[in-house]
Amino acid sequence: MHDEIAPRAIPSEKSLFVVDIRDFSKIPESHMPLIRQDLGDIMTRVFARSGLAEDWEDKLSRDTGDGAIFALPPNRMAWLLDPLLGNLNQELIRYNKGQPRSMPAIWLRVSIDVGPLPPEDPSDASVNACRLVNSDLAYAGMTAAIEHGSYVATVVSQTVFKRTVDADRLELLSESDFLSSTPQVAGKPSFNQLNELAYIHVPGVRPASIEPHLARHSAGHQHTGASHTASTPHPSVSSTQPSAAPKFQFNASVGTVADHIGTIYQPISFPAPQADS
Repeated sequence: MHDEIAPRAIPSEKSLFVVDIRDFSKIPESHMPLIRQDLGDIMTRVFARSGLAEDWEDKLSRDTGDGAIFALPPNRMAWLLDPLLGNLNQELIRYNKGQPRSMPAIWLRVSIDVGPLPPEDPSDASVNACRLVNSDLAYAGMTAAIEHGSYVATVVSQTVFKRTVDADRLELLSESDFLSSTPQVAGKPSFNQLNELAYIHVPGVRPASIEPHLARHSAGHQHTGASHTASTPHPSVSSTQPSAAPKFQFNASVGTVADHIGTIYQPISFPAPQADS
């Protein structure tokens, strides 16, 4: 009886927060562990500063090679957009400003989605979140971020947008802070055929400044990251940082976020999504 019921039972929803480090595969191997450790410290501080310390401590997370996917309570979804995205960008500005020139800067592509997550199987939501972070919309946002001195580009699914922005659950952000588009991922026809809207937000960058880059990325489907040099971080941001917190530990790299999802912590498992035909 259990086997007959299980496939029909809808698992509890989670907010999915995916981070992907820009050009991580191009970072010298000797620097990779430090970059991952530093990112873990950054994320711990940012979640605490955004009122999500307990959610971060209780998160479920998986390695994606270039980053990670985090499963968090769905009722706190609005905080992941506001104030967390702005806080994350400010923390990266401080971090990158203080780094020696020999160390690479950290830029992050982020996606936020929501949906059921089975204990051991992939779900539409987990696959979709990983596609969003590698979409033309995400890469256009990253190009605009680098051009304007920002360090975070976030793609929000239509469902998340409706539940947070449209529902007037944000304090600092509004619809005017997002650019809407139908995201596309080269070589992923099943995702592209969904034809669903998503929304890009880059802290401190107007949507009108992102749109020209979207046209270029969409036309060429060349998702190799922006070629611009790092902009000078804003000098007016405070450099105060909280005390040390638990590390953000990754296992060995298992590939790009769109193609593989490995393990950091138990119990949720995100096997690699099947390739599109």
